[in-house]
Amino acid sequence: MNDPTEDQDRDQPRRQLHPLPRGLVELYGLLAVLFVLVPEWMAGGALKGFREGREGSELPLPSMAWQRLPELQLATMGLAELRLMARRERLCGYMVMGRQRLTNRLMRRLSRRRGTPRTL
Repeated sequence: MNDPTEDQDRDQPRRQLHPLPRGLVELYGLLAVLFVLVPEWMAGGALKGFREGREGSELPLPSMAWQRLPELQLATMGLAELRLMARRERLCGYMVMGRQRLTNRLMRRLSRRRGTPRTL
């Protein structure tokens, strides 16, 4: 059975798309380079210059605060690492927990062991 919309499509003439003039395409390309790529290049150079002036690692993870505060350690871990830690700590049901709940449970466990007050 024929679809009535197909008959209407056949009755209307096809619209022909006209290609853009070559000069206009080149102008758009030039504008894209000027407004997008050049600022990206400048920002990348500026960020590289900031990094060269500093010494040491990008993020000072082994600092005393990072070793002392379990919140910082847990915040930098991925879900797989959190689950491995929960396995080492023998938390029940850690495989079905989401990241936030798992982090909270680990915080409680770690703060109890170290005798520090819970912050999360």
